[in-house]
Amino acid sequence: MFWRSKNVLSRPDFSFGRALYKSMGYADEELDRPIVGIANSWNDIVPGHNNLRKVAESVRKGIIQAGGTPMEFGVIAACDGIANGHEGMHYILPSREVIANSIEMVTQAHMFDALVLLGSCDKIVPGMLMAAARLDIPAILVPGGPMQGGVVFDGRESDSTTMTEALGMLNRGAITEEEFIDLENRCAPGCGSCAFLGTANTMCTIAEALGMTLPYSGTAPAITSERLRLAQASGRAIMELINKGITARQIINQESIENAIRVSTAIGGSTNAVLHLLAIAYEAGQDVSIELFEEINRLTPQVARIYPAAAPNVPNFHDAGGVPAVMKEILPLINKEVLTVTGEKVENSVKQGRSNNREIIRTMDDPFRAKGGLAILKGNLAPNTAVTKPAAIDDSMLTFTGSAKVFNSEEEANQAITGGKIVEGDVVVIRYEGPKGGPGMREMYKSMKLLYGMGLALKTALITDGRFSGTNNGCFVGHISPEAAEGGPLAIVQDGDRITIDIPNRKLELHLDEEEIQSRLKEWKKPETKIKNSYLSLYARLAESANYGGVIKHD
Repeated sequence: MFWRSKNVLSRPDFSFGRALYKSMGYADEELDRPIVGIANSWNDIVPGHNNLRKVAESVRKGIIQAGGTPMEFGVIAACDGIANGHEGMHYILPSREVIANSIEMVTQAHMFDALVLLGSCDKIVPGMLMAAARLDIPAILVPGGPMQGGVVFDGRESDSTTMTEALGMLNRGAITEEEFIDLENRCAPGCGSCAFLGTANTMCTIAEALGMTLPYSGTAPAITSERLRLAQASGRAIMELINKGITARQIINQESIENAIRVSTAIGGSTNAVLHLLAIAYEAGQDVSIELFEEINRLTPQVARIYPAAAPNVPNFHDAGGVPAVMKEILPLINKEVLTVTGEKVENSVKQGRSNNREIIRTMDDPFRAKGGLAILKGNLAPNTAVTKPAAIDDSMLTFTGSAKVFNSEEEANQAITGGKIVEGDVVVIRYEGPKGGPGMREMYKSMKLLYGMGLALKTALITDGRFSGTNNGCFVGHISPEAAEGGPLAIVQDGDRITIDIPNRKLELHLDEEEIQSRLKEWKKPETKIKNSYLSLYARLAESANYGGVIKHD
């Protein structure tokens, strides 16, 4: 068997490198085995990554058991939740590219034979999968697992985002300050990626659907022994991938990406999955368009419901059978021949899957929705598409017409919402928050949660060239392309303009004739970049539009 680190650790030409490793205590026996890089995004900032030191220990055991040598290195990770609602959110999506690039650099500089990727949260998981696809060496992802739900509040187990809903309730006097602080102490009871089906847990389930994690690894809770056993098994599995010569692009391909899209829409996953799967597909050399999401959505029933579409959180989904159960239920729609990190075809990997709770995972014959949880819209306000999530929208709000209230930043909109300036029938328009205009495509999570807390979730809508958290519900449309900063029609919307969101017919329309739209566009002037002398100014120049995944292309 050949592995590439032999080339850079052979005597006598590379004894210099062996000497450097030996300075840290590595022995000849270790240097003569395959070298497996462990890209560990542990830190004590991000709750979803707080347990990754322990997870890494289990991974190391598995690698050593199977005859490899683990070498661990650090990867940055930022928390969407802590960065939310302020300047920090500008940096979150652009961090995805930094993560992918840094993993590539360390891996190629040291010629690792394989990678185990440890990450749990929103941009870290896709950044790691992008790196794996780009490098095309044996690779496996090991998430840290979801957080448990918190104290029951407003009719369900709470989570960290319940705090923002509660803020709206506090502002309108529906709860006391004492109740608010008690919720702060009890809504997030331990580490893990946030308990709901937000972007973090959506991406971990997608990684499993792609075949890049072991079965159940996408959803096993952070605090369980199951999580550690899966981590150890993943260490053994990476050595099998080396032995069999199975690389990332043999797993991440057109067929597996279609499977991932199908599972995401079948469970009502985050709208951010569109951005990230487009970026992963690009790195894997696959020609995937945003229209594919709509095509698959129309043919895929929604067979699972998890918060924000229903009360159950992701640990409940795991207990109900998780990703293998969903894939088993929709197996007739799945590309069955693709490989997974088990070394087997996906059909074999999910054959033991079954639903343990029909309130969470149903059959194709009795789905929650006949069509899946995501929808791609077009219209004169979104010529190049926009994204929404009917799985998290009340049926009464699937079609909405209202009057525009226009804001050029998230902060302006939030001030208007908490200040009582948004009323029933308004369409909140937040622009200049796209990949280039933000820069960094912030999520309008806080705005949506404030509308909920103010009692306006079923009375108003929100549209933006920014994006949303996977926990948002109400009536919302994001990823509007072209974005306002590129001169898209969103840039010329004025207060009082009538806007229609028609999700069943996949339309986003501004009630103006084309002549008026073009007249306004001629008068429009592009604003200056909000943040200069920063990595963000570089990202703003290089990032593709949201309908291409906001990716920085390198070809």
